[in-house]
Amino acid sequence: MGGLLVRKVIAGLLLGLGSFLLVAALTVVVWGADAVKKTPLDTDSVTSLSGTADKLNPATGEVESLQVKAASVTQADAELSDDDVVVFVNTSCLVIDEGDVPQCVDDSDDRLVSASSDVFATDRHTAEAVNDEQYVPPSAGEKSGLINKWPFDAKKEDYSYWDGLLGEAVDAAYDGTETIDGLETYRYHVLIEEVPAVVISDIDGIYSQDKYLWIDPTTGAIIKQTQHEVRALEDGSTLLDMELAFTDDQVAANAADAKDNGRLLGMLTTTLPLVGFIGGAIALLAGLFLMLASRRQREPATAE
Repeated sequence: MGGLLVRKVIAGLLLGLGSFLLVAALTVVVWGADAVKKTPLDTDSVTSLSGTADKLNPATGEVESLQVKAASVTQADAELSDDDVVVFVNTSCLVIDEGDVPQCVDDSDDRLVSASSDVFATDRHTAEAVNDEQYVPPSAGEKSGLINKWPFDAKKEDYSYWDGLLGEAVDAAYDGTETIDGLETYRYHVLIEEVPAVVISDIDGIYSQDKYLWIDPTTGAIIKQTQHEVRALEDGSTLLDMELAFTDDQVAANAADAKDNGRLLGMLTTTLPLVGFIGGAIALLAGLFLMLASRRQREPATAE
């Protein structure tokens, strides 16, 4: 009689556990992916680039060939962000790479090429720009397209990508796949050819950009980037002819982070539901078996 009671208790526990696992797995499948596939609100990153630049020296009127480096600091403002939209503050600095120059210098330092700051907001799911005074001030200007990442589960298709100098979105054309440090990425190409633009301060000129971006399709993170940017006066005189790319260390760090984040997303959206469905089914079947076995064992005793 004691053994029969124990089996009934175990059967009840298994039935309860099985039901819980199945409901939990179903919940994750129905809304779990949307809950976890969001741009985090604790973003605080520094992206390092290096390269070369042919730059006009205003003092001499000659074009100088320089080694340059750039840093882009992106921080999420958690107080202004919410469940649907994340607000970013970005500062970028391009300096001549000489004399153990720091990440950025002030205007009095001749090694400063350019410095800028920006505030923008994006949808935490789609990564598309959001223009709403609830998140960004009117002075930030309206933006469109993707700005600092691609959406989760990026597709092999063209996207609209924001170009800050033009002040408008341009096409980022899907250009194939490439494996970087063991991570499969999607490559996109941005090509802007000799477009009239304000190239510096209030000076009109001609702007060209040839940029490639390698994207982790799972998280939408930019893993690698190269760009060839040319700014010229309307008569064709070069103001800036620059080639920049993420440093090797930056690419390696980005790939490692994307792998870790991808594994975490896979565990939350695939592994856990699978374990829940399989474990829940096994627990339910085992509980039902013990329950039926207990009933069969009790029936002869009742008949006597």
